[in-house]
Amino acid sequence: MSLYKRKNSSYWWLKITIGGRTIQRSTGTEDKTKAQEYHDTLKAQLWQQDRLGVKPTHSWREGVVRWLIETSDKATHLEDKRKLAWMHQYLGDLTLNDINQDVIDKIRSAKLKEASKATTNRYLALIRSILIRARDEWEWIDKAPKIRLFKESNSRERSLTSDQLQALMQELPAHQRETVMFALATGLRQRNVLELEWSQVNLELRHAWIHAGQSKNRRPIAVPLNDTAMQVLQRQLGKHETRVFTYLGKPLKAANTKAWSNALKRAGITDFRWHDLRHTWATWQRQAGTPTHELQRLGGWRTGAMVERYAHLAPDHLATAAKRLDAKLMATF
Repeated sequence: MSLYKRKNSSYWWLKITIGGRTIQRSTGTEDKTKAQEYHDTLKAQLWQQDRLGVKPTHSWREGVVRWLIETSDKATHLEDKRKLAWMHQYLGDLTLNDINQDVIDKIRSAKLKEASKATTNRYLALIRSILIRARDEWEWIDKAPKIRLFKESNSRERSLTSDQLQALMQELPAHQRETVMFALATGLRQRNVLELEWSQVNLELRHAWIHAGQSKNRRPIAVPLNDTAMQVLQRQLGKHETRVFTYLGKPLKAANTKAWSNALKRAGITDFRWHDLRHTWATWQRQAGTPTHELQRLGGWRTGAMVERYAHLAPDHLATAAKRLDAKLMATF
């Protein structure tokens, strides 16, 4: 039979033989009529490829699957999956050849309504990367639309005040209060907090670590645990065998949820992202007198350039240097 059902799937599956080659795959639908339409369309395409030498047409879905397989070792792999899931509503039914400037503009406009230009750029850049690979490496398409990104400023320094943090903590659900407090105690990025496993924690030595494959710069990060971090971890003991942070017994998968957004609104906090917790941590560290080289190691930054953006927040350590000219200058008056 050209269409059939498998025991472990609710979808219709197809089987097509063209030119001695047999293809079996899921149709992705439980509707037999739609499954038959998909079967007939695919069979016609395969016949054209085999008999007429027509270049096969590949769908966006095929591109996504191949991209995720080939980039499974990326530090942002899970973030890519989340972005691609959001894009599905606009690209899921298209072939790669269908993706033109009008489609890109529609996605750009839709994302801008709910996110910043910087965040929108991350989505557009992912689409661009997949299309370029489909053109240059997979040779699935002959050309890809030019996708222009917004000009960004890397000087964002949004952070919370103590009063704002107190207001936010009062509005957050309990499980999110724990992740926020741990992020502020350690400076870890969202992914490293949510995916932290007990195998990466030594409570006796008050130490945790992020593996090289989990860090943004592909270097391991040593995480000393202060009293606040220790208290958070101790409250998580016994909740899950593997993962540290959970909700209703299951590992947390996301932090930028409706609960997070609603808590920010109720607390009266605007223009604040989860990643800004890291900016808050770095800001407070500098204000507490933590020197640049220590902050760089604590935050896992590859170079000191990213840390220097916080230098102006702690000018006290330069006061001694500034006073060295006092004697010479005062002598001239």
